[in-house]
Amino acid sequence: MFVGCHVSIRNGYAGAAKAAMAIGANCFQYFPKNPRSMGVKTFDAKDAASCRRFAKEHGMLSIGHTSYPTNLAVEEEELYERTVEHLRNDLEIAEACGSLGVVVHFGHSKGGDPLEGYKRMIRLLDELLCDWRGEAKILLENNAGQGTRMGTTIEELVQVRSLLAAPDRVGFCLDTCHAFASGLWRGHDWDEVCAHMRNAGYFSSLVAVHLNDSVYPSGSFRDRHAPIGKGEIGLEAFAAFLQTPELADIPFILETPAPADGGHQEEISLVRRLAEQRDGVFGVEKGATRVVE
Repeated sequence: MFVGCHVSIRNGYAGAAKAAMAIGANCFQYFPKNPRSMGVKTFDAKDAASCRRFAKEHGMLSIGHTSYPTNLAVEEEELYERTVEHLRNDLEIAEACGSLGVVVHFGHSKGGDPLEGYKRMIRLLDELLCDWRGEAKILLENNAGQGTRMGTTIEELVQVRSLLAAPDRVGFCLDTCHAFASGLWRGHDWDEVCAHMRNAGYFSSLVAVHLNDSVYPSGSFRDRHAPIGKGEIGLEAFAAFLQTPELADIPFILETPAPADGGHQEEISLVRRLAEQRDGVFGVEKGATRVVE
């Protein structure tokens, strides 16, 4: 089972892989570059190659996560071109590091007809991927539902991917907090949600999972992550989720609040126990503390 968390690249890409392994993780997520801005980074190819080699030697998986300002449904033409260059650079870094892909939030429109937002997304992704020959994929992440509610349904994700010129270069990253906040998943109904995903063909393109509890209730459209078992989703719901056969080889990445010691060792162990738990009481006190986006 692949369980890990988001790690810093302050000591380089190879340093991120080593930091993940040091806390008992066998997968990890990182920002290819500054998460607060968009641009093109001249990266250290030797460091990236070292990251790829280290991860392969130790059986680790990794994914990148693009910067927060990135919007696939961007309207301004100048920002559109900048977004394409920025994401292509992210893909190049992820490929060099041996990562499965780069997570990008489903696009959002500022207003007007959502259909135009979908069209802009498809245009941008087609341009971005038309000449991409690497193995790293763009991983579309479901939204929590802020603003125009775009990217909150399985139908949207599957349909946008199917309309691309090169759908095989795009996969999905499922965020559990976002799914819960949007009302896609209510916690107790995973069997129903799972059957829906199977019927829609979603699992065949799922590459990674962001494993996060939620501070706010299902259907709140509020994106605030909580530690596993200390939010509104709860341990029993996560146990059912983690035992889904289609998720057996998928990397689970924690984006939960960092504990005081700065590590996620205990939470990684908890996730592994939940994956093996069949029934019973889990004994983790509910109530989130510090939360992160």
